[in-house]
Amino acid sequence: MGAIIDKITEFIKEMLQGWVLDNLSTMFTDVNDKVGTIAGEVGKTPSSWNSGIFSMIQSLSENVMVPIAGMIISAILCYELITMVMDKNNMHEIGSEFFFRYLVKACIAVLFVSYTFDITMAIFDVGNHIVTKAAGVITGNASIDVTATLQTMFNTQLSTMGIGELIGLGIETMIVSLCMKIMSVLITVILYGRMIEIYLYVSVAPVPFATLSNREWSSIGSNYIKGLCALAFQGFFIMVCVGIYSVLVSGVAVAGNLHSALWSVAAYTVILCFSLFKTGSLSKSIFNAH
Repeated sequence: MGAIIDKITEFIKEMLQGWVLDNLSTMFTDVNDKVGTIAGEVGKTPSSWNSGIFSMIQSLSENVMVPIAGMIISAILCYELITMVMDKNNMHEIGSEFFFRYLVKACIAVLFVSYTFDITMAIFDVGNHIVTKAAGVITGNASIDVTATLQTMFNTQLSTMGIGELIGLGIETMIVSLCMKIMSVLITVILYGRMIEIYLYVSVAPVPFATLSNREWSSIGSNYIKGLCALAFQGFFIMVCVGIYSVLVSGVAVAGNLHSALWSVAAYTVILCFSLFKTGSLSKSIFNAH
């Protein structure tokens, strides 16, 4: 009778151990996949992230916003001409150099609008170059060796736990695994939200660029360029967050206490998610973009 009870107990323990290991495997794999997604997504330019959306945004910018930018340039040039005439005593004090400067300003304004898309893409190409360089400098490995880690946990702790401890640990790992999936969704929202914001910025680029030729209105265009630089450099800050996370996780992977390792990985992932949320405002504050 005792042997039967022992076999039933052993069977229940093996079943619970398998449940715990499956939860842990799913959790650590989700962490590895999500960190890999961050590094891959943040290094893409608007043209490489989604070619279909990029083509649509480019078409909107060139066919819808450029004519509006042309109207803005015309209004600004007319305003400047009227102001110039009034300031120079109804053209009595105007020399030929004023008309030449006026013509040069008009040509520069048209050139800005004509090459708006190239300029904006150049800014994001620089940001992509910085992110690529940062990925090479960050030497930490954010991936957890799932097989080795689970084997160590099983050999040192799971094999010696009773049924009650395994049930408690199984519930614990299930809750943490669910939390990690929620964090994974939030990280995806952050990455996709950044790219959608970039596309929205790029779609209206000709309009703020049309204001750069006027001293009074140029603050619109300069602030827009600051916003583009902030979005481009946000990728660099995201990579720094991933680098810090990799250092923290590499220390947890060899932790001796299973509960401590479990909640530490979850805590660091929450910190990573929170840090990623802050990268946008941090980048804009550095570039003084409103």
